[in-house]
Amino acid sequence: MSGEFKGFGQKAIPFLKALDFHQSREWFVENRDLFEQELRDPLGDLVETLTRRFGEAGLGLKGDRKKSLFRINRDVRFAKDKRPYNRHLSAILSPDGTKMEQGVFYVHVGLERCFADIAWWQPAPELLLAMRKAIAARPDRFRALVAALKKNGLEFETEGRMKRTPRGFEHVGDSDLAETIRNRHFYVQHVIDPAGIHTAALVDELVDFTMCAKPLLDWGRAIEGKVAQG
Repeated sequence: MSGEFKGFGQKAIPFLKALDFHQSREWFVENRDLFEQELRDPLGDLVETLTRRFGEAGLGLKGDRKKSLFRINRDVRFAKDKRPYNRHLSAILSPDGTKMEQGVFYVHVGLERCFADIAWWQPAPELLLAMRKAIAARPDRFRALVAALKKNGLEFETEGRMKRTPRGFEHVGDSDLAETIRNRHFYVQHVIDPAGIHTAALVDELVDFTMCAKPLLDWGRAIEGKVAQG
């Protein structure tokens, strides 16, 4: 059922701790009601409340409780780690409401940490190349983006950054540009205090973060549009 987000349950993180300890389908089935009440249903409410708020703010990001939530079950078919359950629950809001698009909002509630991202994560090779070319060809525009993000307390994360400059960009001599061109992902992150997931105030916090990250959305979408036009 759809509802306004009021916060995750007080037992949300303790449930994840217990699930991680047991890693058992039998235990999960016995405690499914707790999972749904404390975690899954509130995350669905959060997605749908954010969809409304993002729509009002013109951010072009949406989702719903059926399409946007990732499963708590792990895909262990090709993994060495055969534990059946994740240590977190997460969801994604995107331009078309599916998990297939780029330029997305991602929210993650987990044992290690809680956070939200605005991200182009593993963009397709054509789009990744176009983003790198945009940095090299229009450095002033890119630096203006970096400055706008910094003013809002954000900066590009470096996870997965290549150790060497990709082929075709060896001519880029400015270190700030060369470093970012080595990125495999273009995203910014907001760390959520786990103590703050239990109230409706989380919605305002995440809307504020996404507004602060809007320069990245605008930059990436402009490049993406040109790639789509061929």
